[in-house]
Amino acid sequence: MKVFLPLLLLAFSSPFAMAQSPGGPTKNQNLTAAVTSGASIIPKGDANITGTILDAANQQGVGFATITLNDPASGKAVDGTLADDKGKFTIPKVGAGTYQVVITFIGYETRTIDNVKVGDKDINVDLGELKINSSAIALKAVEIQTQRAIVEEKVDRTVYNAENDASNRGGDASDVLRKVPMLSVDLDGNVSLRGNQNIKVLINNRPSTITAGSVGDALKQIPSDLIKSVEVITSPSAKYDAEGSAGIVNIILKKNNLQGGSLGIDTGIGLRGINLGLNGSYRVGKMGFSLGGFGRTGYNTPGSFENTQTTINGAGDQMATQQNADTRTNNLMGRYTLGWDYDINEKNYLNSSIMFGTFNGRSYQDDLLTQSFRNGTPLSTLNQEAENKNNSGQVDVNVNYTHLFAKPQQELSILTQFSRNNRTNDFLNSTLNPDAFTPARLKNLNESSNQESTVQVDYQNPIGKNQMVEAGVKGIMRQVSSDFQRFTAESTGDFVRSTNAQLNNVFNYNQNVMGSYLSYTLTTPKQYSLKVGGRYEYTNIDADFKNNQETTRDIPSYGVLVPSVNLSKKLKGGNTVKASYTRRIQRPSLQFLNPAIQIAGSNFGASGSTKNITQGNPNLDPEYTNNMELGYSAFIKRTSLNFSVFARNTNNSIQSIRDVVGLDTVRTTYANIGQENAYGFSINGNVNVGKLMLMGGTDTYYSVIDNNVADPIYNASNKGWVYNLRAFGSYNLGQGWGLQGFGFYRGRQVQLQGYQGGFGIYSLNVKKDINEKKGSIGFGAENFFTTTIKVRSEQNSPIFSQKSTNVFHNLNLKVNFSYRIGKMSNDNAPRRSRKSVSNDDLKGGESGGQDAGGTTGGAPAQGGAPGGAPAGGRPGGMPAGLPAGGQRPAGAPAPTTGTIPGQTQVTNSVASDTSAIARQPANINGNWQGKIEDFELNLQLKAEGETLTGSMQTAMGATPISNGKIINNEVSFNLNIMGTDVPHQGKVEGDTLTLTSTFQGQERVITFTRMK
Repeated sequence: MKVFLPLLLLAFSSPFAMAQSPGGPTKNQNLTAAVTSGASIIPKGDANITGTILDAANQQGVGFATITLNDPASGKAVDGTLADDKGKFTIPKVGAGTYQVVITFIGYETRTIDNVKVGDKDINVDLGELKINSSAIALKAVEIQTQRAIVEEKVDRTVYNAENDASNRGGDASDVLRKVPMLSVDLDGNVSLRGNQNIKVLINNRPSTITAGSVGDALKQIPSDLIKSVEVITSPSAKYDAEGSAGIVNIILKKNNLQGGSLGIDTGIGLRGINLGLNGSYRVGKMGFSLGGFGRTGYNTPGSFENTQTTINGAGDQMATQQNADTRTNNLMGRYTLGWDYDINEKNYLNSSIMFGTFNGRSYQDDLLTQSFRNGTPLSTLNQEAENKNNSGQVDVNVNYTHLFAKPQQELSILTQFSRNNRTNDFLNSTLNPDAFTPARLKNLNESSNQESTVQVDYQNPIGKNQMVEAGVKGIMRQVSSDFQRFTAESTGDFVRSTNAQLNNVFNYNQNVMGSYLSYTLTTPKQYSLKVGGRYEYTNIDADFKNNQETTRDIPSYGVLVPSVNLSKKLKGGNTVKASYTRRIQRPSLQFLNPAIQIAGSNFGASGSTKNITQGNPNLDPEYTNNMELGYSAFIKRTSLNFSVFARNTNNSIQSIRDVVGLDTVRTTYANIGQENAYGFSINGNVNVGKLMLMGGTDTYYSVIDNNVADPIYNASNKGWVYNLRAFGSYNLGQGWGLQGFGFYRGRQVQLQGYQGGFGIYSLNVKKDINEKKGSIGFGAENFFTTTIKVRSEQNSPIFSQKSTNVFHNLNLKVNFSYRIGKMSNDNAPRRSRKSVSNDDLKGGESGGQDAGGTTGGAPAQGGAPGGAPAGGRPGGMPAGLPAGGQRPAGAPAPTTGTIPGQTQVTNSVASDTSAIARQPANINGNWQGKIEDFELNLQLKAEGETLTGSMQTAMGATPISNGKIINNEVSFNLNIMGTDVPHQGKVEGDTLTLTSTFQGQERVITFTRMK
């Protein structure tokens, strides 16, 4: 702390530290400082004043002490310098005269040496060893470390800054998304936005085939440590694809634009899983490389389920089935990425990446007992074992080129992407006591693939200072295939393949989407922002079975026009009000289309019939949704509050329906039936009080669902309130220790024919920084008061009813460890906006996460339990442990002076807030005042177009800024600190200016207020 604190203070308070070269300040620099501070101007000479500052108690050098040379007549500074790290100093080019030398340093008494005389012929005046005493009343350590805003609002999205939440350690993306406003994540990792699962999940602003089959499985493959932020885009602009009826969830992974190299290791072990991550990066000159790997294994995740199902067949018989079983899950996953970027010149650059991902999962149902009854009379009793294999391998390749024109913010981008995901979802059932109706063994094999090739061209051109026009075209070529097979065998016999074409076939589905868009943004001087646009997409589809050359149906091509309007107004104090309307289309993905009959339960009933099956519908049409939203963001001192109300209307809704086929089998399929409406509100808050940070909120809505079917047997409707609650808190215990807690509750979910029960999770974590914050060790406990989580669900119709209870054992204890070696700096680091393809595509699956072949990725939709808790337990976070000084550990929140309303961290993404792109530069002219402890800072700035000039002033003088720029309300300039030009970046929000910089490995954020 004794090293960090003076560096932090002197970097802003000492003009000599900012201005002098390694050999000392120049004559002009000293004259400038003297004139600015009102000091006397004394002619310079050739003498040097030297000395060494020592601690009076231990005789050690006091590094970086401030030495000021004063005019004794006026008491004003005429020169000065900083001691080096050993306490030695030199004040060069001092003219003849009598001076006063003042030595200051935080935590020490000020020492004044009077009558320091320099003669006309003196070349060197050595003051020798100058000892200073520790202060009788030591100053309190300055810990400028209140976290930046974790949640912030933009014109068309809400941003959760995950990297500022240090509890996001050792888990996966589903753990992070549980903390994001408006999102709800079930225990299988499936995401819904305000209760709607029809969302598109993007990774770095582009889709990935990893999410095409099961969003839940995809999130388990992304380590939480790699997530920079999560954007919830409830009102997507025309730039985004038209799909995703509820909106878009964009996961921004951490990127590195720095110079040099670094290597980090993150590992954790607990009752439910082990994770190991190794990430490195290297950048030199115009070229940068990154290589990251992360592995995770889950084990010891037991669970159980009970299920009661009653059906009425065509003969009027009541068939009842009772089931129960123990469940368990094992999985192993890995994700590996190699990135490369190259700045050809200042106007042209390339970036590329290749990502490999793998997932290997096994879920089991042990001792499955199935008892069947007909009209109350026992019919059969079966004992079974079941295994479900869920494997996938994925590759994403991106190559992108961007050209910048001479005109600021005018640019052209050509983006390409190739993605392929191969998936295996196999099912094996063994009956331990086969009777005359039931085969001893049954096996389902399903090999599927999802391949996408995308080419996208984007162009943007500013008009004047406050307008922007964006246009682009895009083509997506998608080929999907599912090879499904069914086999049966007696207890000792070989498996025999079924000859039924519905159970053995290859289903091919090809979809080509061509789209174009035009968007216009206007920002007025009164802080109104208007963003309007339209997107047109044309879709061509063909589908067929390999063993039946007739096309499934004549699927006609169709086009759709999707408008969007976003309006926002900046109010005083950084408050914002916004309104939006968007129309969205939701195309069905293969999991809804695949007509293969998939077993949704590992059990048989009378006559050998399966109790639960799932079958897709290849004749589905897209659904259309209208979204309307009104929001307000308020900032009160260190508290931020976000309010919104919304309405969502979906026509031609794709919904799951269940009916009875055969004697007692419940079939789940999908159809374009009915209407789905939701009306609700969201409230989220974030408050910082000293070392305590609290965040919480709720998303609540009233859901109305109706399938509009006239037949009373199949007619269904439902309505009711749905809510989600979340709370998060952290406390800095000091000396590198930190404590964090998290809690989440998801209320009961309303479904067309029933409901799915709610559940809650919570965790408590403590962390200790080690080795000057190069590493950390953390301890966490999850769900420690309740060792199990029970989720109850119910489905009802005139011909069947079903009740189930799934039990998860989620108690988890774990230890996390991380360490970083190497050093990165931002000297000459280019700051480019890395653009990439963004396919906002395809309606996702329901709870349980079906794959591209239509099979559930783990537990059956009914009559079975998800295979235990997710790998490694959740949420798997570590506490913040806010630093008290020294180097900040990677991934920990940066120290700041307070929560900055509306503060935005720069992310290299195409999905950045384009409403601000064409904004007229903010009013930055004038004086800005900041403060560190008792040190006053004054920043004088003046903008001419996008060029920014000015100086940083303290009581000791001024230092000019260089390379100053202001684009919209984003500010950047360099400030010379100890001979090094240190880049500063910030943002103007009304009468608040926030500046961020990194000096000698320490990141700092200081808030300035406009002086009236």
